[in-house]
Amino acid sequence: MTGSRPVPRFWPVLGLLYSATLWGMVWYPLRLLDDGGLNGIWQSLVSYGAALLVVLPFYWRRRGELNNRLPRLLLMALAIGWCNIAFVLAMLEGNVLRVLLFFYLSPIWTILLGRFFLHETFSAPVILGLLAGMLGMLLMLWRPELGFDWPRGRADWFALTSGMGFAVANVLTRYLQDISITGKTVVSWLGVLAVGLVALLVSDPSLPAVAPSIWWGSILLGVLGFISMSFAVQYGVTHLPVQQSSVILLFELVAGGLSAWWLAGESLRVTEWAGGALIAAAGLIVQWRSADAEHH
Repeated sequence: MTGSRPVPRFWPVLGLLYSATLWGMVWYPLRLLDDGGLNGIWQSLVSYGAALLVVLPFYWRRRGELNNRLPRLLLMALAIGWCNIAFVLAMLEGNVLRVLLFFYLSPIWTILLGRFFLHETFSAPVILGLLAGMLGMLLMLWRPELGFDWPRGRADWFALTSGMGFAVANVLTRYLQDISITGKTVVSWLGVLAVGLVALLVSDPSLPAVAPSIWWGSILLGVLGFISMSFAVQYGVTHLPVQQSSVILLFELVAGGLSAWWLAGESLRVTEWAGGALIAAAGLIVQWRSADAEHH
C-alpha cells in the first residue's frame, strides 16, 4: 500500500492519536529497562533491531522500490535515527513533561518545512490549531517566578534537536508518496540502528551485564510497541498534510504529562493542565475544521 491511495480521514487521525498516546507513555518502560542496567543507546539498538528482524522478511521482495529514492531516504533515515536516539536519551535523563515540551516545538519546524518543500498552504483551521497548540505549550513552559523556562542541560537539547529531526522526517515521509509505508518504516529503523551504532562507538561499546529478563523486555518493547507505534505514525503522516499531523501529534504532551503525574509523581500546575487542554483542543480543531472543509 502506498500513500497515494485515498483513505477516510478517520484512520490516519486515529493512527496518529494512538502513536502519540504510546509515545507519551513509553518513558516508563524505558526507565524500567535503564534501572535494570540497559542504557538508552543499547535499548534503542535492541528494540529497533528486534522490530526490524520481524518486519524485514515480509518486505524483502519489495526492496527495489527504494532504489530511485536513496538520497532522500538516507536523509529521512538519519533524521529519524537522531530523533529516536535523542528522544530516548532525553527521556532517561530529564523531566518527562519538560522533554516533551521541547520536543513538541517540532510543529513550528514541520509547518515551515511543509510550506517551503511541499507548498502546503496555511489554511484557517491549521493556523487556528497551531496557535492553540503553541499557546498551550507556552502555558506549560511558563514559570511565574522565572518567566519562560528555556532549554538548559543535555536532556533539553536532546529533546529540542529530536523534535527538529522529527520535523524533517515528517516532511520527507509526506514527500515520498511513491514509497510504501512499510518501506519508509524499515528505512526509519535502519536509521535508528545506524545512529545508535555511531553513538555507541563514541560512548561505551561494551556489552552491558544485565539479566536476561532485561534483554527480553527490550525485545518485547520493540516487537509489541515500536512496530505498531512506527507504522501508526508513518500511516498518519503519509495520509495527512504535515501541518495537520504535526498538530494532532501534540496530544503526546497530554499523554506524557498525565502518565508522568500518575506514574512518576511529577507535579502539574494549573497552567500546565490548561496548556494540555489547549493542545488537545488544537488537534480537534485541525481535524474537525479540515474534515468539514472537505465536505463543502
